Amino acid sequence: MAKRKRARLIYNPTSGREEMRKRLPDVLDRLERGGLETSTHATIGEGDATLAAAEAVERGFDVVIAAGGDGTLYEVINGLAEKSNRPALGILPLGTTNDFARALAIPRNIEEACDIITRGFTRDIDLGKVNNRYFINIAAGGSMTELTYEVPSKLKTMLGQLAYYMKGLEKLPRLRPIELLMKADDREIHEEVMMFLIANSNSVGGFERLAPDASLNDGMFDVLVLKRCNLPEFIRLVTLALRGEHLADPNLIHFKARNVEVSSPDYVQLNFDGEFGGTLPTVFTNLQSHLDIIVDESGQSTYKKRPALINIPFKLE
Repeated sequence: MAKRKRARLIYNPTSGREEMRKRLPDVLDRLERGGLETSTHATIGEGDATLAAAEAVERGFDVVIAAGGDGTLYEVINGLAEKSNRPALGILPLGTTNDFARALAIPRNIEEACDIITRGFTRDIDLGKVNNRYFINIAAGGSMTELTYEVPSKLKTMLGQLAYYMKGLEKLPRLRPIELLMKADDREIHEEVMMFLIANSNSVGGFERLAPDASLNDGMFDVLVLKRCNLPEFIRLVTLALRGEHLADPNLIHFKARNVEVSSPDYVQLNFDGEFGGTLPTVFTNLQSHLDIIVDESGQSTYKKRPALINIPFKLE
């Protein structure tokens, strides 16, 4: 008889209107029936999922499952990325935007997502590294990133993505540009900008085509820099981005790079997968095919498209 695989389910009990807390017995039963002997860890605060993931590696689990939003996923990959014997990572998307799960076509339906994990089909994925921290979907900087930390967690739990719309629309008229110096492989940029994004996938902040040509395992980031612009120009660009028609806009710089060095004379906060990532200056490095993620063999997404609302491309899970 084949040895049953052991899985460690690391879940955020507050994600998705506390859905995992309610559904945990059903999830465990489905994983067990699919052949995964599963134990759980409920996170109790910031950084706890990172510690739990690192402990799961040391205890020899075959699979680690991140159940929550993009922030939970960020913490889990930071617990796995430094290890030499990294187990496969499964995802149960329960957050507000679930950008990375969307990019991988992992459904929000918990039963379907559990079945994908038990089938165990994996895909190797690039990670971004900054100093001793890692991100799997997006790194960003600029005045717009600040709204990520201004949405109260209770409001986010109650209202979901609407909380970001509300905070974003409130903040837009007060946005100020930063002076940015960027060196990336064969180019240099010195501009006044509203924000910059270093994307590993095509799905950021609910935009499914923000970096339409992004590949998850080509060893390259998609870099997008929004130049200084006024509010009408910004809203026009967001409208184009909803249709994936923004890359030719004169206010946007877009290119691919493996290493990106960024600095500024201004105080600039960084955002990694929706979490606070320190401040500039820093260097972003792409680690090609660094982590195995469990995905659907078909690659077909069951996500429903969002209505065409103005969505600020940052989130906190």
